[in-house]
Amino acid sequence: MSNTPMAASPLTRAVLEIDEYASGLGWDQPARLFALVDTARLRSQEPALAAQLGLADEPDTTALTPVEQDEIPAGKALDEFLATIAWPDAVAGCALTVERLMLPPSAEAQVPEGLDEAGLAKWVARHPDRQEVRMTVAVLRDGARDSALRLREKDAPTEVLTGSDLVPGLAEALAATFEE
Repeated sequence: MSNTPMAASPLTRAVLEIDEYASGLGWDQPARLFALVDTARLRSQEPALAAQLGLADEPDTTALTPVEQDEIPAGKALDEFLATIAWPDAVAGCALTVERLMLPPSAEAQVPEGLDEAGLAKWVARHPDRQEVRMTVAVLRDGARDSALRLREKDAPTEVLTGSDLVPGLAEALAATFEE
């Protein structure tokens, strides 16, 4: 993708590429799961697939290619779905992009006591300080992590926040998909 910074690590470039792809689809999208494969290995072991993905003429660099997986089943909790995943050895990592509502830390003291998960979700959805965010989180088998956050109200490539520990719980869940 054209807007990913060249100075970034391969994992950061992959995260930003997925964020850019998801941005092009618009908001209110389902969660999307991606396998991350070593681009050079993909070109050598699967040249037809590499050509189909437009990677045949890419320069030989240490890059990761995101490959979107089948749709995540509707109605299944994300953590339950992730617990069912096992990756083949050819997959170097994985990434997930998901949209959520978030509140600023200052709203934590306002949360009514005794709400179940559904009640909390409704309360957050009605809160005046809620923000819609798209999170793209990626992990590699070796433990490396990166993520990108994009707020709906600041939906521009220059407003995407990146960092390795922005969504630690989701990164942990993705890392668990590589555990034996």
